[in-house]
Amino acid sequence: MEILTMIGQLLLGLSILVGIHEFGHFATAKYFKIRVDKFYIFFDFLFPLPSVLNFALLKKKIGDTEYGIGWFPLGGYVAIHGMIDETQDAEALAAEPQPNEFRAKPAWQRLIVMLGGIIMNVITGIVIFALVVFVYGESYIPASEVRDGIQPNAFGEELGFKRGDKIIKINGRPYDDFDQVYDQDVVLDKNTYYTVERAGQFIDISTPPDFATRLGENQGFVSPLTRFVVDSVVPKTAAMKAGLREGDRIVKVGNQPTPFYVDFKEALTSLKPEAKDISRLQQFTNWLRGISVPPVPPKSTSLLVERGGQRVTLQVQVDESGTIGFLPKSLIKTGTHKYGLLESVPRGAEKAFSVITGQIKAFGKIFRNEISAMKSLGGPIEIAQQYGGQWIWERFWILTGSLSMVLAFMNLLPIPALDGGHVIFLLYEMIAGRKPSDVFLENAQKVGTLLILSLMLFVLVIKPVLGAFNSGS
Repeated sequence: MEILTMIGQLLLGLSILVGIHEFGHFATAKYFKIRVDKFYIFFDFLFPLPSVLNFALLKKKIGDTEYGIGWFPLGGYVAIHGMIDETQDAEALAAEPQPNEFRAKPAWQRLIVMLGGIIMNVITGIVIFALVVFVYGESYIPASEVRDGIQPNAFGEELGFKRGDKIIKINGRPYDDFDQVYDQDVVLDKNTYYTVERAGQFIDISTPPDFATRLGENQGFVSPLTRFVVDSVVPKTAAMKAGLREGDRIVKVGNQPTPFYVDFKEALTSLKPEAKDISRLQQFTNWLRGISVPPVPPKSTSLLVERGGQRVTLQVQVDESGTIGFLPKSLIKTGTHKYGLLESVPRGAEKAFSVITGQIKAFGKIFRNEISAMKSLGGPIEIAQQYGGQWIWERFWILTGSLSMVLAFMNLLPIPALDGGHVIFLLYEMIAGRKPSDVFLENAQKVGTLLILSLMLFVLVIKPVLGAFNSGS
């Protein structure tokens, strides 16, 4: 049942986002009196082969346009008459352009049509986040709940913070929301200082002139010390095999006490088995050649667990990822900020665009080889797992809003076959005063499609195979 719930949420979320994206192209094309031959949610063919397995689950023709739901649930499209895309090539457009064709329109109109889907996804993301904030509010950590103080990272320690410090004032003023520690006005103020209570004494800690810059580089400087219990155990993981249960409080990992979640994470990290120095590509190559490379054996450790007033010792395996497979639940009581409808719009926009900035930062880290592309790129299975096995509307809309912004960002990438590729060629035409030939556009479309298919192959086939290989299955 949980799997069906995940799939149902994934299909509903994708249907909404794909439909809205394609409607952006459809509406702008219709506005400029461009004929639209088809408007499909999902593909009615085996993408990217428009003549293979052509059938729709549902279709109806109204006027010049055929509306339908395809059988291949990995996207959708509008077939805009006179445009080279996955449904039409240069040969199909050999005749002179007619007034109602895409290629007959001025470049600025074609540019708006190509940006229509991206714009609609951005608007959708903002609207979803604004409504989520309006309906559900926004949870926060009251400063009074951070009773155990803070845990500084390396940057925080450099500033002068110590574990267990209690931040009682910011710039000489009391505060009620822990997020105010990171408030933009506070971070950008050249004279910012924090007053902490440490062993009964009050100490002022000033920030350096480059505080804002270094804050971004170090991903923060302090976080609340958080006591925790097990919220849920992931099926078929080391935690489940060990017998960990919802509500358990992990007191020790081996001989190391773990009163706070940061202690637990540090204890697991210290137990991570070291992987062999071999690239993912080499692992896959070895697998193809039938060369057996044994997986890194996990390390076993004990967990002292408090359960129902009693203490139980469990044995658990820690793999090379340094995890055992459960979701923690913070014992800090959170509050809720409520917003009026007008207040929700700018807050929703802020949260929506934070998804884009997060994507840009993630891509930067991938290119700098700071994080693994293998672990960062997720496919339908990973997205479905994020929706979860329970239908929780707040989580559904937050994830769908995030996906809407991600879809807008990905489509704006300058890759032929994506909207961003078309935008680049149109900008070139507007600047140079001449457009690329239809043959060039067709070949660029093929290259872009090949890139997208390669990414799909990686996400849907190679990544799961490597995952199975690395787990020894």
